[in-house]
Parts: sequence; C-alpha cells; structure tokens
Amino acid sequence: MTASPGAGNRLVPEATHPGAVARGYHLRTKHRLGHYAAGPETLDWDAQPNPFREFSGCPKLALPVMAEDLAVRFDEMLTPGGVPPAPPTLGSLALLLELSFGLAAWKETGPDRWAVRCNPSSGNLHPTEAYVLARNIAGLDDGLHHYVSRDHVLEHRAADPGAPDEPARLWVGLSSIHWREAWKYGERAFRYCQLDLGHALGALRYAAAALGWRVHLLTALPSEAVAARLGLDRAPDFAGAEAEEADVLVAIDMGVAGFEAMIPDAPAGPWAGRTNCLDRHPMYRWPVIDVVSSATRASGGTLDALPAPSDLPAPLASGTAPAPQVLLGRRSAQRFEAGFVMPAADFFALADALLPRCAAPFDMWPHAPQVHPVFFVHRVQGLAPGLYALPRRADAEGPLRRMLRADFAWDDVPGAPAHLPLRRLVEADARGVMRTICCHQAIAGDSCVALSFLADFAPELETDPWRYRALHWEAGLLGHVLYLEAERAGLRGTGIGCFFDDALHELLGLEGERFQSLYQFTVGRPLHDGRILSLPAYPGRRPPPAPAQEPLA
Repeated sequence: MTASPGAGNRLVPEATHPGAVARGYHLRTKHRLGHYAAGPETLDWDAQPNPFREFSGCPKLALPVMAEDLAVRFDEMLTPGGVPPAPPTLGSLALLLELSFGLAAWKETGPDRWAVRCNPSSGNLHPTEAYVLARNIAGLDDGLHHYVSRDHVLEHRAADPGAPDEPARLWVGLSSIHWREAWKYGERAFRYCQLDLGHALGALRYAAAALGWRVHLLTALPSEAVAARLGLDRAPDFAGAEAEEADVLVAIDMGVAGFEAMIPDAPAGPWAGRTNCLDRHPMYRWPVIDVVSSATRASGGTLDALPAPSDLPAPLASGTAPAPQVLLGRRSAQRFEAGFVMPAADFFALADALLPRCAAPFDMWPHAPQVHPVFFVHRVQGLAPGLYALPRRADAEGPLRRMLRADFAWDDVPGAPAHLPLRRLVEADARGVMRTICCHQAIAGDSCVALSFLADFAPELETDPWRYRALHWEAGLLGHVLYLEAERAGLRGTGIGCFFDDALHELLGLEGERFQSLYQFTVGRPLHDGRILSLPAYPGRRPPPAPAQEPLA
C-alpha cells in the first residue's frame, strides 16, 4: 500500500482499533498546500466508469413519469401535516424515486452528453445505488427491486411475498460503489461517497415529504444485515464487477394504519439478475478504501437521540414555488457572478433552514446535531464581509468558542432574527483565502457565501467508528438543504469536497482533532453557458426551462 509523502499520510494499520483506522484514514487523505491526497496521476475521460448499474436477467418494470403534474408547493411539504399522505401505489412509488434519485435533465455540448440527477454527486460520478423492498404496494410485485435512474425502471431482483392481509410496507436501501469516486479522486473517494450518501438521504426525505410520507433510518441494523436484505452479499451476482457497500436501510411511513418502523427479513427469493461491470480496465487500486470501509461498518448500535427543538418558529423562507420545480431544478453551479450581492433576507433564510426543526428533512435524522457551519460572507446586503458561526445545538457554542481562535468576537449579528444563533466572529475579506483553501477554485471566492461544515469529530469516533460515516452523512444532508433553499431563492449552490483541511483549521485557530471540517459549500448567482443544451430527462417530460442564469451542470 502506498501513499503520497507527508506527515498526515501515514499508512492505516489493518490490525488496529476501528476508530484508529477511521482517524488514520482521515489524516492520511487530507489535501495539503504542498501536495494532494493520493490519487490517480492521469485520467482517461473517454473511459469513465459506466454511471448506471444494471442487473441482466431481471424482470423490468417501467415506471410512469409523473413529477411535473404533482400539485404540491415546496413550503407545504416542509410543514408537518401540510401534504395529505399519497396512497401506497406504484404511481406514488414512481414519484418518490423520480423526485429523489431520478434524472432531472440531460445536458449536451458538442459530442458530449451527460445526465443530471436530483441527488447531487461529487464529480457527477454517482456512487449511490437505490433499492426498494416492497410489500402489498398496489401494482408492484412484492420483494426486492433495483432502481435504474437512466430509464426510470425497477429491476425485480428477488420475490418475497407478504401476507395478503398485511398492510402496505415500503423500505428503501442505499449502497455505494466506491470505485465510481475512486476512479477520479483516489483515496479520498470514501469521504465523497459518504457525503453523497447524505445528499441521497436528503433527496429521499424531501421527495417523501412531497407525498406526505415520512422516513425513518433503521440505524439499529448492522451493515451485514443491510447487505443481506439488498442482495449485496450474493458474490456470484457480482462476479467480475465492482462490489457495492451496504450503507443504510430506511423505512417509509406512507400514512398506512398500523405503521411501525420494523426491520424486514431478507428476501426469500428466488433471485434473478447479474450485475454489469462499470470499468473493465481500472488503472489504479486504492486498498485503503476497503480498510476504512470495513472499519466503519455499522455494528447494530444506535446514536444517542436528541429530539429536535419544537419551539422554533416557522422557517423564514416563504413563497409558492411548486415542489417539482425546486426538486427537479437542483443543479450544481460551475461559475458565479462575482459582483452579485445576496439579499440579507435570503442569507438569513439559508442559515435558518439549517436549524434542526421537527420537519423535513431533519425529522429523519434521530441523532444530536454534530455538524456546525462557519459562513465566509463575501457579498450579503447589509452584512460586513467576514466569518460567522452557526452552532446548531445550544450546548455546542461553548466548545466551539474554546476551540476556535481566542480573538474571535462572537458578536450578535445586527438584523438577524432573534431565534437564529448566528454569531459574527471577525470582519475580513476572505474571498482570496477561500479560493486558495478550496483547492484554488474561483467559485469559492466568487460566491456570495461560502461555508465550512465543522464536525465534532474526535468524540464521535471514540464512541463508535461508524460515526465517521454518520458525520459525513450529516454534512451532506446540510449541503442538500442549501442546494434546495438556494434554488427556491433563485440562486444556486455547489458542494466542494476538495479543500486543504489543515490550512482551513489553521485559519480558524483549530488545533488537535476535536473539530474537523468535512465539507465546503458555496451559494451565489450562477453564470449561464449558452453552449450547453438542457434536454428532457425522460420521454414525456417537458424540456427543462433555460433561465438567464442556467448553470453549467
């Protein structure tokens, strides 16, 4: 096993405590100003891994394309009880998948063509796969199904008949194909797969909210049990192809009487299907990914739950945007208009949306908030440029104050709503600094606001190594909130996984490993590239609108 030079890129010992493996992997895969984490030295863009997994030999069921006809507003679906539960039918399930993991559009420029999905992904590589376990859903055979987003179809992997008098039940399982990210990002790819999983959970929760449904994470289920229920432990079905890592199984509450977030048995079968190979000629191997993946699998424990506060006022953002317009309109901006100034109301609404309310998407997350954003404000009307912090848990401000720079002010922010725990740390023009920290990407300085998500890192890994994944999931979930809230405000967001970890920590005064930055995010007004065409994702769907500020991808 090899690694790039540098003190932080130590080899991860394979026979040590799993928490130490996770910590060692994180230190090893930090980008540093002097060198990047170990990754491929060259890429053959004409030989990218196939972005779509399929199982040959499975019965396939084409799903109806219905999202554009859904008459639900975005603000309604974020209000508990605001949307009556949709009936448990094939059409409702098709809507759930279309709005969460389906394609939003096809893009073309010259000979190049690529898909944009509702759930974002690092590099648009999409390691996350979605599976459905169904019982007594009208119009759908019972058992395990794999979702193919390219065609909006379900592949029936295994039969599992339920009792005729059993209520309708639905579970969604998520897995990761690590090679999809490792092909481009090398050893750091495991981080990106976990961030993508957080985005996928957010996409699923928002889509369920549009149907009046709820989502429950089955965190008590060990990873091996998730793999058995999704058929990922069936080695012959994956022979000669990339493996999938079982991540999580969630129960969908469709409002059916007698619902409980029960754990289903593994499908009885018979089984059908063999998967395709995504990359027949991989040029590299990154064994450290398998090591950290094994060390951080769920053992079946649960995190200490902390109910979301119920005394928060209604979200600040308002408007009547249709839910499908927001969910299908999500894009990652590639360039921002450097002179645009964000209205203060939009900024406060973005920050407010990150608070853990008892509503979608945070009613899905049963754990105490451990990830807290630091805002690098560049251009917001009425706010001084500089650094701002938003502790998302009342008892988190104290540790953050102790760990961040001693000369930070922690002042209240003039004009901020009283319930918003936003604190101004220091006034400064950080555009150039953030551009450098985010791997010299101009988008970090040209945005109106850039964020760093700080995770309460070391205590979590000491409790359970699986929490290394959960921290990234939480950061990805927050990023997904920002994507959709920016879209609702007529802006755009972009997640950034490439950043110089310790240079950012030094800027903030962080020492040791109590807090670590896991993810960066930017929000601004995107620039349009007229060379790129937007085409309908599926036959029957209307062409995507091309606003004046349509982003590149």
